[in-house]
Amino acid sequence: MPELPEVETIRRTLIPLAAGKTVADVQVFWPRIIKHPANISEFIETIKGQTIRDIHRRGKFLKFIFDEHVLISHLRMEGRYAVSKKEDAIEPHTHVIFQFTDGTELRYRDVRKFGTMHLYPKGEEDSRLPLSQLGPEPFSEEFTANFLAKRLRKTNRTIKAALLDQTVVVGFGNIYVDEALFRAGIHPERAASSLTDEEAACLHREMVATLQEAVEKGGSTVRSYVNTQGEIGMFQLQLFVYGRKGEPCKRCGNPIQKTVVAGRGTHYCAFCQH
Repeated sequence: MPELPEVETIRRTLIPLAAGKTVADVQVFWPRIIKHPANISEFIETIKGQTIRDIHRRGKFLKFIFDEHVLISHLRMEGRYAVSKKEDAIEPHTHVIFQFTDGTELRYRDVRKFGTMHLYPKGEEDSRLPLSQLGPEPFSEEFTANFLAKRLRKTNRTIKAALLDQTVVVGFGNIYVDEALFRAGIHPERAASSLTDEEAACLHREMVATLQEAVEKGGSTVRSYVNTQGEIGMFQLQLFVYGRKGEPCKRCGNPIQKTVVAGRGTHYCAFCQH
């Protein structure tokens, strides 16, 4: 599933391709992707004639800012956007097409069909699901070391589970939680409430730094992720633990371990993380 760096990269590459374009029509081939409004005809008629003014990101969600409405899109496991010419062949698993007045199209392709779209009047989107229960952005002023320490003290869940919780902080998934915990020297199975203020401050610093570096590298292509222009991310070349089971730790040389924490495959170094 694309995490914050991948979604941010998609946003940045999509803006010059789609912003400023006006929707002439919409085709929906898999209605279950549209979660709100429930009526597909209403969804189509509402967007028709509106122009994409900007594209924002909230956690792992894309926010298409139209004239009067906001489209919230979650890519889930395999969702991708591409801008194509109308005459270009439509790839398999393309489920939604936004046809623009200039003859180009914004196509949403999703092999697993897990992606979602919600359309709300502008100004309502942050107070409605799926955005209303999200925690702070990791690059925001609200997400401080003190904020993180306070939230972690309130739960006896593993630290891995706590960081995957999007109500604590948004944007982190399996890859970047594993990486941040390694960089902070914290074992993923430790109880979140067991972290000292000093450990929480170190973790906060490494969480922010990990995401910043990943954004600069265009995200991580571990499986099938590519940005809007079909380019892979490059941060996977800098991963310390994720996907490196059995390989030597880059710090101590001992083999990277893999276990299951919070229902997710979890990579760590038993010697560097405590």
